[in-house]
Amino acid sequence: MRTAAANLVHRLPWPSHAARVLLIGSMIVLVAAAVNAAPGVSTEAGPEGPAQTAYAPESGRGPVVILISGQTGPASYQTYASEVARLGYYAVLVDGKDVLNSAIDGLGNLRKTIERAQRSPSALPGKAAVIGFSLGGGGALWHASTMPDLVSMVTAYYPYTRSWTNWDAFVRRFRVPVLVLAAERDRYQSCCLVETMRAMEAAAKGAGANFELVVYPQADHGFNLETGARGEPAGAFRRDDALDAWRRTTEMLRRHHPLP
Repeated sequence: MRTAAANLVHRLPWPSHAARVLLIGSMIVLVAAAVNAAPGVSTEAGPEGPAQTAYAPESGRGPVVILISGQTGPASYQTYASEVARLGYYAVLVDGKDVLNSAIDGLGNLRKTIERAQRSPSALPGKAAVIGFSLGGGGALWHASTMPDLVSMVTAYYPYTRSWTNWDAFVRRFRVPVLVLAAERDRYQSCCLVETMRAMEAAAKGAGANFELVVYPQADHGFNLETGARGEPAGAFRRDDALDAWRRTTEMLRRHHPLP
């Protein structure tokens, strides 16, 4: 992360009864084993964008949701991406290292990823929602939150925040609604400390940003990953926290990136 970058998220209301039934069903499916995940279509990196795996909804077409993995790569997030597609979205999963990386044009890669997804026959016209995890959560905050022309909302799970300290300047860049889902006990490589999330929240309140922070008191890094990501805390998965985070994420989608 360049040094220059360092200079430069309450409970939501539940949807209707019918929507709740569908949402609860989706929650149950979310924590199923990865073998139940719908298959994705992988594309290698090229002029149109970085490598990706895309998941089409059963309806054939849906609003675009871009998912950005943690540093350990997309494998641990395939089930999550599949479940986003089961909701009815066209879900595209990319590697966080292709989005938040000082050695490459991460912003350009994210823009290419969104524009490529929008051209897909599986996509409905409109903006993309962006969901990021760990390193990818940092990429979602740093890049996607500043792209109102292409992005409708951002959700960041235990996002990377280590390189940034000027939170007033950071949150002034936000141009879309942002939800951050943080783990109180997260000390994984000191990348995603809850203290930095709270500093971001304070700055966001001062700036009047559309920002919500939810902290899970007993959670650690990767709390929503049933099998865990390589190198992350063993046994971090917490079913109740994962379901609550999923509920909040789907509520963000319902409010800011709804299905037709």
